[in-house]
Amino acid sequence: MRPDGYAVRAIQLAKTYGAGPAAVRALDGVSLDVPKGRFVAIMGPSGSGKSTLMQALAGLDGVDSGQVWIEETEITGLSDRALTRLRRDRVGFVFQSFNLVATLNAQQNVLLPLRIAHRGIDRDWFDTVVAELGLQDRLHHKPHELSGGQQQRVAIARALITEPAVVFADEPTGNLDSASGARILRMLRTSVSELGQTVIMVTHDPGAAAYADEVVMLADGQIRETIPAPSVTAVLEALTRSERALIGGGR
Repeated sequence: MRPDGYAVRAIQLAKTYGAGPAAVRALDGVSLDVPKGRFVAIMGPSGSGKSTLMQALAGLDGVDSGQVWIEETEITGLSDRALTRLRRDRVGFVFQSFNLVATLNAQQNVLLPLRIAHRGIDRDWFDTVVAELGLQDRLHHKPHELSGGQQQRVAIARALITEPAVVFADEPTGNLDSASGARILRMLRTSVSELGQTVIMVTHDPGAAAYADEVVMLADGQIRETIPAPSVTAVLEALTRSERALIGGGR
């Protein structure tokens, strides 16, 4: 089935780590549809499977069974070479560790994915991304000359520069103070609302999740509930329900 209208689609994903009594069912029949131009946050208690799900959706890790689509391409079953090319061309990544190249300035870091892919620069798109992220006066600074928040904005610009089908953000505010973290979340929100991007973010922070259009709550490798137009209060209540279910042994 072609996932028309979706940036990402997952169908009955299963993933187990280990074997025998020590086996851990990280994903247990997870299905998820993410329409284009949406901001989705994935949450859950420790060990719920949220990081495993993001890695599977992004093609960073395989699954035991199930299907993952990125736009019109089914990525499960792709060769390593084809998967690497797809990630390079159609997926953006934002991690809490920034992963900037120390010897390159901000502009060079932003443009690095295009250089690696031997693609030309869309100057209008570059100017739009840089302006939205407020980086105009930092383009010629190297990472050590930038604050943590500025480095993270460079990382977001780098993730957006290829106009990917989807940006995956793994705890993007984890290493930032609250003010810098809030600015990054506003930038991700803007990339969806103003630039038409699709963002899937893993976070443990209810405040961060409240920036999303929808929160997907995992527990025991399964989606327990989804929260549309989430508020901090609604997310906190859902987390409490998940934790109580775990304590009670419910699946």
